[in-house]
Amino acid sequence: MNIRNTTAKEKMLKKIRQALLQKRDNPHPDFEDSALYKDEEESLDVTFARELTDIGGKFVYCDGEISVIENLIGLVEELGMTKIYAWEPSVNVLLKHYGFPYLATDRNFEQAEIGITACEALIARNGSVMISNANEGGRRLSIYPPVHIVLAKASQLVMDIRHAIAQLKDRYPTYLPSMVTTITGPSRTADIEKKLVLGAHGPKELYVFLIEDRF
Repeated sequence: MNIRNTTAKEKMLKKIRQALLQKRDNPHPDFEDSALYKDEEESLDVTFARELTDIGGKFVYCDGEISVIENLIGLVEELGMTKIYAWEPSVNVLLKHYGFPYLATDRNFEQAEIGITACEALIARNGSVMISNANEGGRRLSIYPPVHIVLAKASQLVMDIRHAIAQLKDRYPTYLPSMVTTITGPSRTADIEKKLVLGAHGPKELYVFLIEDRF
């Protein structure tokens, strides 16, 4: 007669099966409402600026459109770059209105030095920029050029990613964009010999121009 011994693995699986068959109330009904972070004492813009600079990004405050153009001119002169690409209508209207030079097509895009895009939201909690492929910039303009400049409005500031997602659902009630991602500082990796390298998988520099729009 063969006697089959019950292994420890089989005992564990039996307990799991029994647990799955038993319906229990959610032991953490208030999980979604529980605070994961301490409350911020500073305003959204100050919190975002602090977190962005802490991760290597550059924050530029603009009190209006003229300030945007003045800061852009100063930045490109400082960087010594001229191959500037911008594809999104909202960005192009602003740049064209003030005669700021840019390229609106992807011709010779392999030579791009700066990509200027809009965004979906700015997440103050960790200094992140939420983008999607619903904008004309798509996937390439925020990834390929070594310098990425984001033009964002103060009204796009939210505290956490859940607030950014809620805004996204309101903006696209029928179909959400197929690609939604967050950019947290310049591209970086420490995979090679544990040395931090910027720009390994994307832009080496990230600038966020925050435009005041609450008048």
